[in-house]
Amino acid sequence: MMRFTKSFCSKVLPKYTSMIQSTAAFSTVTGDVSVELGDVFKAHAFPSPPSTATTNREELMEYLRLMYTMRRMEITCDTEYKARAIRGFCHLYDGQEAVAMGIQSALSKEDAWITSYRCHCVAFLRGKTVEQVLAELYGFSNGATKGKGGSMHFYSKQNGFFGGQGIVGAQVPVGAGLAFAQKYLTPEGQKTPIAIACYGDGAANQGQIWEAANMSALWKLPMVFVIENNHYGMGTSTQRSSSNDSYYTMGNKIPGLRVNGMNVLAVREGVKAVREYVSSGNGPMFLEFDTYRYHGHSMSDPGTTYRTREEVGDVRTARDPIEYVKKILVDKGLSTADEVKAVEKNVRDFVNQSMITAKAGQPPPVSELTTEVYSDNDGKDAPADFVRLPDIKKSVRRNF
Repeated sequence: MMRFTKSFCSKVLPKYTSMIQSTAAFSTVTGDVSVELGDVFKAHAFPSPPSTATTNREELMEYLRLMYTMRRMEITCDTEYKARAIRGFCHLYDGQEAVAMGIQSALSKEDAWITSYRCHCVAFLRGKTVEQVLAELYGFSNGATKGKGGSMHFYSKQNGFFGGQGIVGAQVPVGAGLAFAQKYLTPEGQKTPIAIACYGDGAANQGQIWEAANMSALWKLPMVFVIENNHYGMGTSTQRSSSNDSYYTMGNKIPGLRVNGMNVLAVREGVKAVREYVSSGNGPMFLEFDTYRYHGHSMSDPGTTYRTREEVGDVRTARDPIEYVKKILVDKGLSTADEVKAVEKNVRDFVNQSMITAKAGQPPPVSELTTEVYSDNDGKDAPADFVRLPDIKKSVRRNF
């Protein structure tokens, strides 16, 4: 399993290295602790995982740092969008951080992950820096995909991240293809790396998902269908859009598991159990996370016409995923409230500095439009001679 280490943290968040060392003396408890998760699982044709998780200070501090970094990064995106520094589509993930964090902490580096257009935080966890994420949103060449993809199209094949997809549900059949490749390339008798495809409740009833599920079941592919159920497909509640909104049961003969998606430890333990089942040759599973987004569907949606501000506030108060981690750290004697505040301040400074650095970038040259469109027989980039734009007079010609 992929476990987060100080070396990983120092690579992704270099300013944190000294703080990891200097704040260790604040904790009063060392070693592993047991956390009772409560009623966080509901299973369909699958044994429910244990309701107890084991963790420790280092692990929880990493969860706090990374999840709070995601939160601040998305809040920065909100601010920059409203200032018109970021244009176009922009779908934010704040509120759902425990899902991505828990999934990442349970995967191996060989597993493949593909998701929807709400992809900034997944790209970050899969190896992109905050600066690269923000620069991509600005459309600058120092961005994650050189400023050519934007908010919905992050990608990092070397880190097992096969992108955010701009079309609702389109990533799911591609995820099944990734699962097919995982099985095809794994020697017989060995456990198979898995593929996961994340999609929302708004896509859950699409025909392409059922076709991909049927094929995955017939071929026993190591595929996990991950429904991030934030309860609103755009502005439509699940009760109004789905005759069966217990999405983890919708696979019929395919087993399913529903998890409290606001609890990072529950997510981790649920994914570990599902991964073990799927990687052992048993075929696919449905995995539903009960989560919530704080922003609207996208930055063009205020998120208050189909739900009340009180509803959002109640979730923030009672179920916030970052507050949950902070509470465990303090209640278990693994950290102090002052230390947690120091972590948060460090994260805010780090994200702000990343924004400043990202903003110093420049748009890619027009010549970049002709690259990474076609490849030759060896898979190497074969620049296009001509890229047609809507106005043919403004089209791009290489070396002209």
